[in-house]
Amino acid sequence: MFATSFLRLVYRHAAKPFFFRRDPEDVHDAVSWIGERVGRFAFLRRLTAFFLRYQDAVLVQDVAGIRFPNPIGLTAGFDKNARLTGIMPDVGFGFEEIGSVTGEPCEGNPRPRLWRLPKSQGLVVYYGLKNDGCEAISARLRRQAFRIPIGTSVARTNLPAFAGVEEGIADYAKAFRAFADIGEYFAVNVSCPNTCGGEPFTDPVRLEKLLTALDAIPTKKPVFLKIPVDAPFEETRRLMEVAAAHRVQGFILSNLTKKRDRPEIVREEIAGLDKGGVSGRPTFAVGNEQLSLAYQAFKHRFVFIASGGVFTAEDAYEKIRRGASLVQLATGMIFEGPQLIGELNRGLAALLRRDGYRSVAEAVGAAHR
Repeated sequence: MFATSFLRLVYRHAAKPFFFRRDPEDVHDAVSWIGERVGRFAFLRRLTAFFLRYQDAVLVQDVAGIRFPNPIGLTAGFDKNARLTGIMPDVGFGFEEIGSVTGEPCEGNPRPRLWRLPKSQGLVVYYGLKNDGCEAISARLRRQAFRIPIGTSVARTNLPAFAGVEEGIADYAKAFRAFADIGEYFAVNVSCPNTCGGEPFTDPVRLEKLLTALDAIPTKKPVFLKIPVDAPFEETRRLMEVAAAHRVQGFILSNLTKKRDRPEIVREEIAGLDKGGVSGRPTFAVGNEQLSLAYQAFKHRFVFIASGGVFTAEDAYEKIRRGASLVQLATGMIFEGPQLIGELNRGLAALLRRDGYRSVAEAVGAAHR
């Protein structure tokens, strides 16, 4: 506890002010470079775990046939090229989602493409699925042994050549096939708001075509679908009804918000930033509402992973009580520091025991009972 409190103070008063005076993409790239190299050395991994990781039997659970040491995961979009799989277990994450990975290498949208919203506790993200492509990333991971479950987020290459429906499906299928036997689960991302051609597979007819094509690719891995947060629930319901006829086992709720008028967004911070989606706190309340409705409608069919706006153990616990078996984050760690992951797990364990639960699974959906 002392080490965690000390690290929080150091991050808040020294590291964060230093980072936040610099370009956010440059900072992200530098931190990722350091994290990748620390992850190569056993001594440095053990040292990281000593200061950051928190383990507790009450946090362990099986979800979709996968054993998770805790329910806090790194969301897709942070480790785009799967460079950090060696260190993230020692930071304290219970799982990690890499990517999104596309069929072809993609440079993404032009810079600048990442902005901070300190007052709103969010980021404006306009990367446009920058990644090395499925062939390079799968070749890199095929040689690795993972210590926590790794999910692969797959998406459509952000280039005009793949904007058509058939071309897009073929691109998804290429990325999906490349990871059929790597990692523990798939996340099919149909909701990136920053790509040419928009989000064609949030249409039920097109989604049916995409999932039918992916069904034909052999894999033992469970499949999750990542969908938008801004859609009315009736649209979300239609997507879930389509998915129910396929081998989709769950949903990731959800992606960035494109709505600039959300009450959590401070207007002067986002003025002039008319492109990109917003992460972090502005997605928390709307994501919770979507999660509650989805869980109540489909709890007997799907597993839910919640993503968006988690900054405290109470935030994560609320998502679990609303129906999430697992919780993802990235923005919270950027704002609060890497010690946040251990704090979340420690706090979750205390909240579960306070309420008489013996496991995370017992608390899932408790708000609706």
